[in-house]
Amino acid sequence: MTRVHLDELTLPGAPLGPDDPLPVPHRLLENPFELSDEVPREIQHGAGFGRPRSMHPYLLQNAYNRDRRPLTLPTVVLENTHVRATFTPTLGGRLWSLVDHASGRELLHANAVLQPANLALRNAWFAGGVEWNIGTKGHAAHTMAPLHTATLPGPDGVQMLRMWEFDRLRQVIFQVDAWLPEGARALHVYIRIQNPNAHEVPMYWWSNAAVPEAGDVRVLAPADRAYATSYDGAVRVVPVPVHQGVDRTWSTRSPDAADYFYDVSVNAQPWIAAVDGTGHGLAQASTRRLIGRKLFLWGSGPGGQRWQEWLSPGQDRGYLEIQAGLLATQFEHVMMPAGASWDWVEVYGDVAADPGQAHSTDWQVAVAHTEDRIRELTGHADLEQVLTRARTFADAPPAQRLHTGSGWGALEARVRVVSGQPWAADDGGTPFGHDSLGTDQDLWAALVQDPERARHLLAAANPLQPPASYVTGTFWEETLAAMPPGWLRDYHLAVLAHARGAEDEAEEWYRSSVNHQPSAWALRGRALIATARGEHGLAADLLESALELIGDQPSLLLEAITAARAAGQPERALVFVDQAAPALRGHGRVRLLEGYAALEAGEPDRAEAVLADGVEIPDLREGELALSDLWAAVHPGQPVPARYDFRMRQSQE
Repeated sequence: MTRVHLDELTLPGAPLGPDDPLPVPHRLLENPFELSDEVPREIQHGAGFGRPRSMHPYLLQNAYNRDRRPLTLPTVVLENTHVRATFTPTLGGRLWSLVDHASGRELLHANAVLQPANLALRNAWFAGGVEWNIGTKGHAAHTMAPLHTATLPGPDGVQMLRMWEFDRLRQVIFQVDAWLPEGARALHVYIRIQNPNAHEVPMYWWSNAAVPEAGDVRVLAPADRAYATSYDGAVRVVPVPVHQGVDRTWSTRSPDAADYFYDVSVNAQPWIAAVDGTGHGLAQASTRRLIGRKLFLWGSGPGGQRWQEWLSPGQDRGYLEIQAGLLATQFEHVMMPAGASWDWVEVYGDVAADPGQAHSTDWQVAVAHTEDRIRELTGHADLEQVLTRARTFADAPPAQRLHTGSGWGALEARVRVVSGQPWAADDGGTPFGHDSLGTDQDLWAALVQDPERARHLLAAANPLQPPASYVTGTFWEETLAAMPPGWLRDYHLAVLAHARGAEDEAEEWYRSSVNHQPSAWALRGRALIATARGEHGLAADLLESALELIGDQPSLLLEAITAARAAGQPERALVFVDQAAPALRGHGRVRLLEGYAALEAGEPDRAEAVLADGVEIPDLREGELALSDLWAAVHPGQPVPARYDFRMRQSQE
């Protein structure tokens, strides 16, 4: 019998901390990329549109550190006689663990710690399990946020777990339904995206599974070529499995971090598997809408190993990722029509292959055998028929609510009613109840339902306190414009204009906000625009004024130091460091910028002292070389110490 029950997971972890109060209406954290001419035209087309200006209205999650303590996470467990699946609904619905009872194996990289790191679209992310990524290239906005979670009767009466949320970037609803059919060896997952808008939206989805990496683990997929990246900004077409004399399907044979997007035929059954020397390992298969398949590896070089230690500290083995997406690569978007609903089924389980065949030097033999084992894993079921069956439960209302997600879906539902915009045809399966509204939605809910209270909230707002949250879109601009002028109203209008790229208009609103009442937030907004115009000295002046009002915000200090350096004023940057509170001076990224500013100011001894003291940057960005570059500048010709070596390619060494 299949069981669904609540449980807890206690492990060492670093708390996430509050969101950064500074909005980011002007840029993405993701790095740019370039496709070579050999990449097919349809992929180049899909990569040529849909990239958002920023993740606004989401705020960054960057207040974590690396001081771990015991944390207890709520979990939901699905279990039958063959499989136990553990989900963490407060962490983006991550499938944390998948245990195959027959072999006793953990099929996923079930991280022994919860250590946030700067790899997601909002900064914070953690390694391990299976995550659900929507919106645009990168780890999704909700990856370290709670989802609405409930149980309900599913196919053949088994209990189903449902998790859902409103994606604020694309303004769509997504849901993840998981269940274990009686006697099944594989976890079944039904995923649906609903576009309630009266216009099409760029869409992106990748399901990302982290699995144990070892010298005897081989990744297989039904493809004989791939679109490969090695973190040099380029994407190339390479053969599979052997490229440059090395069989790249064995991840430990690659020295550099790399992505391999397999060119799976649109007529093939999409799947991917990681098979170890005993024949066991995770297999993932899906219906044909989820056509993309990818291998990601950190590489065997010092930098890649450092990243493995950074993300999974204290563990004796690393991980690799096998992924599945809507398109051939993660650089692409596809337009989702107005009112459309897209769905598919994924299955996860132990491939239980014959290692001699799965590891055969004959690629076709290895692929054919693994595909046969995946058919057995799914019970030889036609997954398209499983999808048809799952659709009959997609709109079934939740039976028992387990966890509450954000209040943004509930607010959006109200906005749609008031403004006459379309909403999901039937959101009974993914309800956004009034009880989910919280303090982040307080002002905005008042603007929709109680204008008099909204006027009071705007008039009474303290400019020394950061606004709780942000919104986006024409509705909110028009609604705010109808409110009386004031520092907070005008500031929000500035951010809304800034987010849509109207910088001149945004600057006027920022100025108006400051004229009503000075705030660090509006001064900082003006500084962002000055920076975009190359007016770095002005930006430094504005940020200095912001720091005089609010001196305890790390991001303000970092932006002020950066602006001073960009203006060619490293001595001023060091003054910003020296005048900061001790707690901020010790911030890892402040120390890093201090080292660079010291070099630029002709104080190499100070830069050397920074490195000698030890610089740890909890939110070091994936691909960021600032630490190793600083070391090389201070100690030319000397090997980079392991603690500072996060280089992902040997050519960076």
